[in-house]
Amino acid sequence: MLHGMFASLLIANRGEIARRINRSARAAGIRTIAIHSAADAELPHVTEADTAVELGGGDPTAAYLDIDAIITAAREAGAEAIHPGYGFLSEKADFARAVIDAGIAWIGPSPEAITAMGDKINARNLMAEHGVPVAPGGSDPVADAAAAILVAESVGYPVMVKAAAGGGGMGMAVAANPEELAATAERITGFATRLFGSGDLLIERYYPRVRHIEVQILGLASGEVLALGERECSVQRRHQKLVEETPSPAVDDALRARLLEASRRAGRAVGYVGAGTVEYLLDVDSGEFFFLEMNTRLQVEHPITEAVLGIDLVAAQLAIAAGDDPGVAEAAPTGHAIELRVNAEDPKRFLPGPGTITEWTEPTGEGIRVDAGYVDGNTVPRFYDSLMAKVIVHGASRAEAIAVAREAVKGFVITGPKSNLEFHAELLDNDEFVGGDYDTSIVGRMR
Repeated sequence: MLHGMFASLLIANRGEIARRINRSARAAGIRTIAIHSAADAELPHVTEADTAVELGGGDPTAAYLDIDAIITAAREAGAEAIHPGYGFLSEKADFARAVIDAGIAWIGPSPEAITAMGDKINARNLMAEHGVPVAPGGSDPVADAAAAILVAESVGYPVMVKAAAGGGGMGMAVAANPEELAATAERITGFATRLFGSGDLLIERYYPRVRHIEVQILGLASGEVLALGERECSVQRRHQKLVEETPSPAVDDALRARLLEASRRAGRAVGYVGAGTVEYLLDVDSGEFFFLEMNTRLQVEHPITEAVLGIDLVAAQLAIAAGDDPGVAEAAPTGHAIELRVNAEDPKRFLPGPGTITEWTEPTGEGIRVDAGYVDGNTVPRFYDSLMAKVIVHGASRAEAIAVAREAVKGFVITGPKSNLEFHAELLDNDEFVGGDYDTSIVGRMR
């Protein structure tokens, strides 16, 4: 255990990310505490923790969303720190404040940083002030179709309509003319009000051919912000990622230097501490990139950065929160890494397909890592995100990483719930993906 490291940690999440956090925490000599719903009682993240606490009563989602219940569980279990993982409460400033006010260490950035980046319009304006490129668009929220149309007239069609309080690819749509924009604005305003509690919209110029590039940052207690390379996240369905790789085949040394410096600026702008990610859209035609959002938490795809840099980002988060030096430095990547998200969904339309697992055989071999939330005999419930596991592969080159990924997909056997392994096999033989010259519409072209 490092000097000042916590003796105990409550993991306020489930599935593969809770299991992954548990692994790094226990390696550091930290006692781990899992929370879970009744539906998750038999999952590995529960059985592998030192202590497990059931929350939520009869509501399957309440276990991971009830701030008061989680704080109470942490106190009663003697947790010195709480790690939120991703999703659920991880980007809720109210949760971070509640943890800190309870005298428990928060494994994440400050509530102020979370708040500053949680609103897309505020985040966009703050980034522009600090020299981070942003797409042409409105600097103020719009609340109705008429106001959206006025902004679009100054920006130029087509435009992207975004829920200002949204995230994770939700609450976004393209409009090509005023009629489309009026209908789209009304629909997203209603959706965002129900889901995020705010119907405010952000209107930005839409670029038809873009790549989704993000940069891993790590803010140190000293105020220094490290930029730990970029990840390519352009293989998406419904604006949600399916496959990520690093380094990006679209980024040369000059562009990389600009992306990394912009990301350091972004982190410094909010006094960022801990692990976070700055996301950008890269316009294929012009080569320019624009700030998309900052995720004030650990990303699903963080393992590929770990693979090419030989680091443990969860261990770094824990060290930083404890006031220790994480022992991480900026460095050039070694080789190439790809992550495939294995979801409980059909491989054609990507509709959820939960169920009980009757066979679960993970691939093994050099360059293959599997972060899984389930094992043979578990049930993938319908209440949560469909992610079952992540296959992370590492090779000396991109071609080698793709070859390893093909073998890993062939070696992964899942029976019971549906899975998108067939999609991954198809993608890894797709000429556009293999050639590296693809954009965020690649899945649509495959379907």
